[in-house]
Amino acid sequence: MEILQLIVSGLANGCVYGLIALGFVLIYKATEQVNFAQGDMMMLGAFIALALGNDSHLGAPFWAACTGAILAMAAIGWLLERVVLRHVFGQPQIAVMILTIAIGFVLRFVAGAAWGHDPQALESPAAGVNFRLGGLILGLDEIATIAVTVLLTGLLFLFFARTRLGIAMQASSQNQLAAYYMGIPVKRIHGLTWALAGATAAVAGLLFASKGSIDPSAGFLGIKAFAAAVIGGFGSLPGALAGGLIVGLIEPFASRYVSAGYAQIAPYAVMILVLIVRPHGILAQVGAKKV
Repeated sequence: MEILQLIVSGLANGCVYGLIALGFVLIYKATEQVNFAQGDMMMLGAFIALALGNDSHLGAPFWAACTGAILAMAAIGWLLERVVLRHVFGQPQIAVMILTIAIGFVLRFVAGAAWGHDPQALESPAAGVNFRLGGLILGLDEIATIAVTVLLTGLLFLFFARTRLGIAMQASSQNQLAAYYMGIPVKRIHGLTWALAGATAAVAGLLFASKGSIDPSAGFLGIKAFAAAVIGGFGSLPGALAGGLIVGLIEPFASRYVSAGYAQIAPYAVMILVLIVRPHGILAQVGAKKV
């Protein structure tokens, strides 16, 4: 029974990693850029919901606070692309990587200045609600995290596979100049992609803050999520979720049966192993680039 309890806990944490990893993959699929501020966007989304819902002056209902945070992070994602990232359009990948790392530092500073550095919890109706299944304890927050993650991953997969906008996003990633000549508004597509990644980050932040506490340093979860994206396959949406679940499951088992210190490095050890054995990731979508 202890093993089942560890699996449930690992799956819930892995879903949060998977959602952050989805943000990495969304931006990479559409723009071939890597956003190392994705974890910090997750953290900021959680704090916005906390400010809207927990603040005594606003006191918005939980669902209204969640909706407000998702919309706010979509707007922030769009603004980041429009005001900052668009100015390095066409520059080497390393320039974008350094810029997004700097954006992450700025977001952590803003969150610390606005809300402080003490851990805070989002008041969620799922908090503290547990179900017993024999000797197994299932938290409603864990069930909600798993369900929302699976649903969102499926919707995003269908969006990229079946909608004109999703296909246009992939086309702009394959060859931006050719996409432009085919009438695809590449820059607008990039802005929409960053908005979608911001909204996804907010969902991850809401789930994370609902099942624990949030502080500005929570943005560093993005590093584990990056490892999850690499493990699963950086261009694959199902791979991002699979990688997140792998990382989430490794941590509690490593902490319980090896040591807490090893649990912190285990995801990166797995990432190195995957890069050696299968460099493109477990569920990689490798194909020739169309020119």
